Amino acid sequence: MTTPIPSALGAVRHDWTLTEVQALFALPLMDLLFHAQRVHREHHEPNTLQMSTLLSIKTGACPEDCAYCPQSVRYDTGLEHEALMEVAAVRESALRAREAGATRFCMGAAYRSPKARDLRVIAQMIREVHALGLETCATLGMLSPEQARELKEAGLDYYNHNLDTSPQFYPEIISTRTYQDRLDTLRAVRAADLKVCCGGILGMGESPADRAELLRILANLPEHPESVPINQLVQVPGTPLAGTAPLDPFEFVRAVAVARLLMPRAHVRLSAGRRTMSDEMQALCFMAGANSVFYGEKLLTTGNPDVERDRQLFERLGLRAEAFDGRQHRQAPGHGNALGHESGGCGCARVHAHAETAS
Repeated sequence: MTTPIPSALGAVRHDWTLTEVQALFALPLMDLLFHAQRVHREHHEPNTLQMSTLLSIKTGACPEDCAYCPQSVRYDTGLEHEALMEVAAVRESALRAREAGATRFCMGAAYRSPKARDLRVIAQMIREVHALGLETCATLGMLSPEQARELKEAGLDYYNHNLDTSPQFYPEIISTRTYQDRLDTLRAVRAADLKVCCGGILGMGESPADRAELLRILANLPEHPESVPINQLVQVPGTPLAGTAPLDPFEFVRAVAVARLLMPRAHVRLSAGRRTMSDEMQALCFMAGANSVFYGEKLLTTGNPDVERDRQLFERLGLRAEAFDGRQHRQAPGHGNALGHESGGCGCARVHAHAETAS
């Protein structure tokens, strides 16, 4: 197995072989972390985190059979279905998020593909959030080229659509949407000049080769995703993957480090499953090049224990919020300081635990 030359790591490439990626995974962990942190500092401000906010604008009743997802209508998880939110309510949430220091506002809805009438409402939500000066992000399932253009015209900045796993393991997880369907949506999103948020879920029972192949495919896209969420499976009772053997934490850290080396300019995000990670595991992930998080559990709820735990962890590690470089060119709260209460607790929220695995 040929290991890439260390001095060449950090170059932007789109021609990685599976053998090369597996060789990176096989490095001694300390060597892998060293190279990942070096490459990270070549392309990003050290000790900073990009904070993302997630609001579920339509919950449950999804017709697909993704084995990890409690939003599927096929599984009995006790989830209460919620209709598409009103535009005014979404704007109010985004306004409170902005006032609390949020820089990106993500809207997630449980769809296979949004219907035209719903997309018109969502487009208006995007216009309202865009007008507040926030970066906008959406995850709505599969999109046609026309739908992607409609969202772009409304002011959408980012679109999230994960590949989830390797093509080989994918049929074990989903049967109602093909891998090519996902790639076609990514192509439509790029054609509409939208930024891409695309990653996968680890710990679903996949093999090390599956994890390597997922990252290889992401790195070999014509353009690297601007954001790469690395999710740890959240096991929800009632879903087929409940009871799956947990992934070794060091294997998760390795995946973060390899993602950083393969896609050096991307934001690598700790996404689903972070609440169950120890402080030490998170610190290793940040050392491995993760520089984006979903922060908090409830929208703008600064007093809940998860937010306080995060605040203390980031302060202990000397991490600060990344400066906002969007339309208003304003600084995120805490810039230049450890994240603390003065940041308003951050307007980043998983308002529903099931939204962690938004696809």
